[in-house]
Amino acid sequence: MNKESIKSLLNPVAAYKIGGKLWIECNGKKIFGPGPVELLTLIEQTGSINKAAKEMNMSYKKAWEIINALNELVAHPLVITQSGGEKGGGSVITDDAKKLIEYHKQLRERFEAFLERETSDLSL
Repeated sequence: MNKESIKSLLNPVAAYKIGGKLWIECNGKKIFGPGPVELLTLIEQTGSINKAAKEMNMSYKKAWEIINALNELVAHPLVITQSGGEKGGGSVITDDAKKLIEYHKQLRERFEAFLERETSDLSL
């Protein structure tokens, strides 16, 4: 079905927009999207999984589950934890995590451009 035939089905006075969500899957399971990107970014900013989870109104347990799942499904860990010490430990994201965040950002920009083009093509 072409776009012109779809346009004939739509109300000419209504505003339509093409929408969608974007994530990376591994073996059919969503592993990397806006939530993990935000979590990793906040871990980088705060140096702490706990603080990052609190910023997202997420339980520490849920944050740990996300990080563990990510670390198990990629070639190299994305988060390294450090326990104890004078400053009480903390967490850092790896260069691989930074590369994956940047890739997702660029992928998101291309996806948004695609959605905008499709919306524009749909306009009556």
